[in-house]
Amino acid sequence: MALFDKGTYTREELLQRVGSMEQLARVKLHRLAEGHEDGALAADVTNSSGFAFTAVASRGLDISTATYKGHALAWRSAQTDRHPAHYEPSGLGWLRSFPGGLLTTCGLTWMGAPDIDDGVELGLHGRYSNTPATSVCSRAQWVNDDYVLSLEGEVREAVVFGSNVVLRRRIETTLGRPGFTLRDTVTNEGFETAPHMLLYHINLGYPLVDVGARVILPAARTTPRDADAEEGAERWPEIEPPVAGCREKVYFHTLDEDSDGWARAALVNPGLADGVALSIRYRPEELPCFVQWKMMGAGTYVVGLEPANALVLGRSAERSAGRLQSLEPDETRRYHLEIDVLEGPDALALMP
Repeated sequence: MALFDKGTYTREELLQRVGSMEQLARVKLHRLAEGHEDGALAADVTNSSGFAFTAVASRGLDISTATYKGHALAWRSAQTDRHPAHYEPSGLGWLRSFPGGLLTTCGLTWMGAPDIDDGVELGLHGRYSNTPATSVCSRAQWVNDDYVLSLEGEVREAVVFGSNVVLRRRIETTLGRPGFTLRDTVTNEGFETAPHMLLYHINLGYPLVDVGARVILPAARTTPRDADAEEGAERWPEIEPPVAGCREKVYFHTLDEDSDGWARAALVNPGLADGVALSIRYRPEELPCFVQWKMMGAGTYVVGLEPANALVLGRSAERSAGRLQSLEPDETRRYHLEIDVLEGPDALALMP
């Protein structure tokens, strides 16, 4: 059976009711225009669930805007979906092209704080999100009684006399699903060992982020990153009012997994509609670290829920701590995330 928000229909019953399935669900590729966005390739995805999102192929098929029944889910910065031609790679220059959005990917051979590692200068959070995807492909097709929408592409981080690492991404949703599945495959196509750091920077904003909302996750251990985070650390799950001049707080969590090897992190707002939650499921075996970015600043009012394979202290710090992962020649790693919106009793059931 194919799920649909007005009931359950078979494929045949749906096709009897529409002239084209684009009436109900579609992936629409288009070019952004004007300003720093000009020329960027993007794709709008809708599927009759109330959930809609935009993926920007020119920014590694990261997820830009995302809404549910008209409510924004993601925090958006003033930087917009900048074309990567405007990327400033040194130091904190990454922040000048950070759009926020539901997902900004950080990596592939480094991420985290600006650093100098092995004699190489590394800017904030790596090059991934400012690298255009190639071999971009969109599909909308029936798979038995499911109508499946997908986007695929690949992003390569390579340098002459250095690493050659490629990520192949598939984003998939189905008719009536208020969410999507993301599958990434990362392969070292070079002939030398390459460092590998990857973080999924998932940025949630107003009205999902508001006073009374709460971060819910099965934290076995929580460590504040620094003195700023240590102050009021017991309030890491709470969402407070925005304050001008607020300093960011970052927490490192170790999450317990369920019997099937999955961990779930969520942000729940019981006061939005009848209760709305954004749920992230992933495998700690693939992504052993979880970073929470809590920024209650005026204009930068955002909570980041960020599965990762490393902390965000810089590549040299990961190397010194013995945590730095690497990819041998021809080695492949696979990552799998499930991101879904829950509403009403399903959302409220996540609250303690």
